[in-house]
Amino acid sequence: MHRITITRPDDWHIHLRDGDMLKRSVNDVAAWANRAVVMPNLTPPVKNVNDAMAYHARIMAALEGYPQFEPLMTLYLTNSTTPDDIKAAAESKLVCGVKLYPAGATTNSAAGVTGLETLKPTLEAMQSHDLPLLVHGEVTDPDVDIFDREAKFIERTLAPLTDELPELRVILEHITTEDSVNFVAEARSGVAATITPQHLLFDRNDMLVGGIRPHLFCLPVLKRRQHKEALRRAAISGNPKFFIGTDSAPHTVETKESSCGCAGCYSAHAAIPLYAEVFEEERSLDKLEAFTSHFGADFYRRPRNQQTVDLVKIDNLSPDSLQFGPSTVVPLRAGELLKWRLE
Repeated sequence: MHRITITRPDDWHIHLRDGDMLKRSVNDVAAWANRAVVMPNLTPPVKNVNDAMAYHARIMAALEGYPQFEPLMTLYLTNSTTPDDIKAAAESKLVCGVKLYPAGATTNSAAGVTGLETLKPTLEAMQSHDLPLLVHGEVTDPDVDIFDREAKFIERTLAPLTDELPELRVILEHITTEDSVNFVAEARSGVAATITPQHLLFDRNDMLVGGIRPHLFCLPVLKRRQHKEALRRAAISGNPKFFIGTDSAPHTVETKESSCGCAGCYSAHAAIPLYAEVFEEERSLDKLEAFTSHFGADFYRRPRNQQTVDLVKIDNLSPDSLQFGPSTVVPLRAGELLKWRLE
């Protein structure tokens, strides 16, 4: 098979950043996606509808020639988020969900929540207004090994939360473990997960063996091969609980290649070809369209896109670097041959 046509995809989890970063990142994703769920972890974070409206305006101003693109905004859940904030968000045409970052879990997460106990009224408001909760699923307890933080989060926080609020729609973002695959697959309806290209393509050996590769460092961190294989099985399973979410996140060369490098992989420039490579390796190209273009829209209760895109099987070289204004970003699979190209 040398050419496939699929419904135009969406990206249900992406970091567009702001300022100089925004112009490149939004146009890279808009070239292939109709919609993208935009993460709110800016500095300062997007905490309320007014913040979301202002950020949305900056995104739209940065677009160049992609009038179909629709950024779906999210709010940053903090210890001070109120039920009134949730009501206003639910009534907004721009906001599609609220993002839970445990404080200190990832980039710009210092304002994240320190515990859900005091936020019960806010979470109940999300359930009553049917506003999804998007979860970065890791504990930040320093006594928990970084490779175990996702599994511990499910055990300590996510499983009790989904039981206590049975109508709350929950997306466990960028899952990285077999534990998450099993939890989501067996969970009640209304619980889903996004999967990134980097967690389908790589495991921790790729990042660490023979020298540290900082451009593969992301959070949640890459895990053992058995977990990568579990993610692949989930992605190609045809289970509508699993769908695309690139978690594409640009960081400059200087902030990645440093003594304390930032976490994040940039894939917006070639996300669909990267997913296609995985699905082809798994002999499941017939499942790619549902994963990238159907299941996420269904979960978010949005209409499926009507347009299509073509993927061509042809070797093409991924760029060594990309310019983001005055800064340089090294993308995922920089300088390597990609097996598919989006037309």
